[in-house]
Amino acid sequence: MRTDSSPGTLPAREHLPAGNAGTPVLDVVIPVYNEEKDLGPCVVRLHDHLKRTFPYAFRITVADNASTDTTPQVAQRLAADLAEVTSCRLEQKGRGRALRTVWSASDAPILAYMDVDLSTDLNALLPLVAPLISGHSDLAIGSRLARSSRVVRGAKREFISRTYNLILRGSLQARFSDAQCGFKAIRRDVAQVLLPLVEDTGWFFDTEMLVLAERAGLRIHEVPVDWVDDPDSTVHIVKTATDDLKGVWRVGKALTTGALPLDRLTRPFGDDPRDRDVQDVPKGLARQLVGFCVVGGLSTLFYLVLYSAFRSFSGSQVANALALLVSAVANTAANRRLTFGVRGRGGAVRHQAQGLVVFGIGLALTSGSLAALNAASSDPSHSTELAVLIAANLAATVLRFLLFRAWVFPDRDGAPGAEPTMSTTGATHNPSSPTCPSGGELQPYRQPYQPPGPLPQRPTHQPYAQSGATTTRFRAGEAADGTWRDATMQLQPVRPHDTDPGDPR
Repeated sequence: MRTDSSPGTLPAREHLPAGNAGTPVLDVVIPVYNEEKDLGPCVVRLHDHLKRTFPYAFRITVADNASTDTTPQVAQRLAADLAEVTSCRLEQKGRGRALRTVWSASDAPILAYMDVDLSTDLNALLPLVAPLISGHSDLAIGSRLARSSRVVRGAKREFISRTYNLILRGSLQARFSDAQCGFKAIRRDVAQVLLPLVEDTGWFFDTEMLVLAERAGLRIHEVPVDWVDDPDSTVHIVKTATDDLKGVWRVGKALTTGALPLDRLTRPFGDDPRDRDVQDVPKGLARQLVGFCVVGGLSTLFYLVLYSAFRSFSGSQVANALALLVSAVANTAANRRLTFGVRGRGGAVRHQAQGLVVFGIGLALTSGSLAALNAASSDPSHSTELAVLIAANLAATVLRFLLFRAWVFPDRDGAPGAEPTMSTTGATHNPSSPTCPSGGELQPYRQPYQPPGPLPQRPTHQPYAQSGATTTRFRAGEAADGTWRDATMQLQPVRPHDTDPGDPR
């Protein structure tokens, strides 16, 4: 995806190696609200599963969303009893708010979350995060709607889930299959750029994050899951559905107007080094040709309708000029957005002015054709005029594409001296014992990516530490000052002897 303002900011994906540093590779967040009964068994079961099966160091973070029961005390006890567990307290509700806050403060290169009811079978957790660790994908989601998924739930929830995903496909052109499954993961280098663009703080947070990531061209990996519905779920279905529809409208409007700076999320062309060595090959030429032809065909029909309407009360030359002028403005706007991927309002006036120059050339071709026809025949039929205009427009269309590509919307991504820029927010973290932020505003990212060194293998099993709980209280939406470090490094294999047998459950 290309814009006028930025050639892209994210580096190429690379494998996260194993090492001996103290930073966990995976941070699993469990957002909770008044879950005093389910929280303890959930965390113990997840902790036991990760200890036995996950080959890297990990952390489990309980994000309490302003609970009014004893959930905070339960979370503190778990953090005291289990060395890999921490807890955070937010004073405002909202699952999206909790995920944004904890993920923004985490130092782990892979960030995940799951619902407290553990409806999703935990055997899908390692397949979920493996593509992110390997550098293959940017985000990963569990899908209950994949063909090989096994799902147990009532007809009402099944209908709502499938209807919602059909709405996403029809309105936002989403290609992922399941936006609502509470089982997702994201690379931290992607999260630090993507999260500031996500506005929702509730249940629509997941959908908005996925839609923006997909529109920006990021790779989303889907994992079929086994899922059993929780009959005691406290989710308010009607209110959640209403909020989701409002979110769909808001995001759709922002995407249509080009208000979102999705160029911040672009990856380099090709993560394969062979792709980067290709010289003098136009990028996206085939796609641009298809888009231009579609826009051109629609513009031609629009032009012919306008010409026929104007011809009813004016001469052929006047009708041709007016129809071509109106259709040229619409054609330039459509090609700017759809064919050449230019978003936002920057340079729109200049592009329209250049489009009018191209329009002048097309006008000269079509007007000259009409003049030649009138010179050859004193009273040509209307159908003959249309045939001549179609032929002239085809010639003008070829010239218009060449001028659009080379002059009006040139691809400046590979221009010499062009430097990637980034304008986003980050959060400071403590490599040894990261906690939730205690205050302050997120600061713009200003430093280039720097590898932090090797990432750790999971340490050998140790008895539960009997230390004090690590719980931090803060106001929702706040994060610590500072910068991020990149988590992309060179490939090193995971030692196979560190993996344990699968979950026997």
